[in-house]
Amino acid sequence: MLEPSIARFLDAVWMERGLSVNTLAAYRADLAALVRWLAERGIAVENTSRADLLGFLAARVEVGAQPRSTARQLSSFRRFFRYLVRESVVAEDPTSQIAMPKIRRTLPKSLTEQEVESLLLAPEVSDPLGHRDRTMLEVLYATGLRVSELVSVRFAHVNANQGVIRILGKGNRERLIPLGEESVRWLTEFVQGPRSEILLERQTDYLFPTRRGDRMTRQAFWHIIKRYAAKAGVQKELSPHTLRHAFATHLLNRGADLRVVQMLLGHSDLSTTQIYTHVARERLKELHMKHHPRG
Repeated sequence: MLEPSIARFLDAVWMERGLSVNTLAAYRADLAALVRWLAERGIAVENTSRADLLGFLAARVEVGAQPRSTARQLSSFRRFFRYLVRESVVAEDPTSQIAMPKIRRTLPKSLTEQEVESLLLAPEVSDPLGHRDRTMLEVLYATGLRVSELVSVRFAHVNANQGVIRILGKGNRERLIPLGEESVRWLTEFVQGPRSEILLERQTDYLFPTRRGDRMTRQAFWHIIKRYAAKAGVQKELSPHTLRHAFATHLLNRGADLRVVQMLLGHSDLSTTQIYTHVARERLKELHMKHHPRG
């Protein structure tokens, strides 16, 4: 059972910020781990000190926690203890004097345009499920959606006539994204036939159903992407965001404005999008070294 102050905190941030289910689950897991660690030492949440938190984080590092994971946990604790201060449950925030670990910002893994093409061609589109998968991959690459956003798309979110899709992203921020002719064509064909073959007599508002008529999970679609990548002979290590990264990188490689890419990806901060300029720059260096006579 959740500690009452944590339950109230989760309710509060859900109402205030409209956080995603995945973010709330991460808060819940981080705080539950802290509470267990404190309980083993006879420490109540309300009596947590800076030294206690440093002890918890050090223990996590000893068993292999990476700086990014530590930073995420510390971010969860900061938000939680600031909430407790605001609610007058504790007098001081024990996280206020703890510095965030330095995280080396790695370039997102992407695919070349040829690798994306091979991935898109991998599903067997004569099969209804294969047609669904091809359509999902086309939409993912055409829009740069997060996988969690893609599997949540409903019929009412798509306007094929105008060629746009409406997405409610992180923090309940809404954005309209162009679909492009190719993904509109695949969507139209999917809705006119294969989708009904998958559902049979079942009904659902979700655009991309499973055989059971349920909404597909992001984990299930991630496994689908990996399966098709193997079939397409893509040797790179992939992540659920690989096509999202490819979407952004290929737009910038072809001259798109950074702020337009920011809007399409749904980033609240331009600095989050700027990492893709480094990806594009690395690609330009590779091309220069490969093709310039003095490269």
